[in-house]
Amino acid sequence: MPNYDLVAVWEEHLRSEFLARDGDAATNTMVPDASVNHVPTMTGGLGRDELKRFYKYHFVNAHPPDIEIIPVSRTVETDTIVDEMVARFTHTCVIDHLLPGIPPTGRSVEIPVVVVAQFRDGKLANEHIYWDQASVLVQIGKLDPADLPIAGVEVARKVLDRTLPSNRLMAREWQGSEGKPI
Repeated sequence: MPNYDLVAVWEEHLRSEFLARDGDAATNTMVPDASVNHVPTMTGGLGRDELKRFYKYHFVNAHPPDIEIIPVSRTVETDTIVDEMVARFTHTCVIDHLLPGIPPTGRSVEIPVVVVAQFRDGKLANEHIYWDQASVLVQIGKLDPADLPIAGVEVARKVLDRTLPSNRLMAREWQGSEGKPI
């Protein structure tokens, strides 16, 4: 079985997407029948032609200019990489894959993102990208967190700083278990 450097392929894919903003270069790191699924919004594509279209018109050129990706953790297996990161940006443009149809609000956004990337024959075959859409909607002012078990920027900040308090969204319940036997 050939030994491929999946991390190098993955890093080249990310560079193509976020630094070079080159959809052709990004799809060149992928198998012909690759798939991408941004799970919360069901955006992405299947196969090279659909993915080239998606990357060119709805992804690589749709990122706000100030987007920053902060790595948190990475797990590498034989044919899979799982990346955990925080994405920071200002909502200064329509971001089709993240907030389809929502005009820019000018608000700052920080979201934890998990990508499960699977490889075949040394190339990217499948990406599932997960994030907390409720947190994004709270941060851009489209969802009121009052009386809902959701949060805004705190979600990303807790990923970056494990010492921040837990259980805020269940404060009454948490207080009710204080002093009970453990």
